[in-house]
Amino acid sequence: MIQRFYIDTSVIGGVFDIEFEEHSSILMEMVKLGQIKAVISEVTESEIMKARKEIRDYYNSLPVESIEFVEITEDAVLLADTYIMDNVVGKTSRNDCLHIGIATTSRVDVLVSWNFKHIVNIYRIRGYNSVNIKMGFPALEIRSPKDIVG
Repeated sequence: MIQRFYIDTSVIGGVFDIEFEEHSSILMEMVKLGQIKAVISEVTESEIMKARKEIRDYYNSLPVESIEFVEITEDAVLLADTYIMDNVVGKTSRNDCLHIGIATTSRVDVLVSWNFKHIVNIYRIRGYNSVNIKMGFPALEIRSPKDIVG
C-alpha cells in the first residue's frame, strides 16, 4: 500500500529554494512517480495560490492521480484551536495548526514540512501529539523531507 504523506507548502516551495531544493525535489519526484501519495489540503492550496508563479505552476503540474485532496473538518479545526489554547504555538501559527489538525484527522502516515520553528520541532511535536492523544486521536509522525529521503 502506498504511504500517504501530508505535504505542506514549504515542501513544494522548497523545490525552488537553494537550501531545500535537493530533498524537496527528490520527495516530489517520489510523488510524481506514484511511490507516495501527496495529501494536500485547502490550507496548502490557499497558501500555494499566494506563492510565486513558479511554485504555483509546479504544483499545478503534479499528476492528479498522485494527489489526495482532503477537506478541513470540524475535528481538524477543534484540534487546531486546542493546540493554540494549550500553548503548543501562538495564535499567529493558526495555519500551521490547521495543517497538523488536518493531517491528524486524515490519518496520514507522515506530515512533511520544512517549518522547523512551528512544525518540525521536537517540543512542538510533543505538544501536538499530547493534544492529539488527549482528544482521542493518534500521534502524528512529523518529519522534514531530509528525514524522509536522506
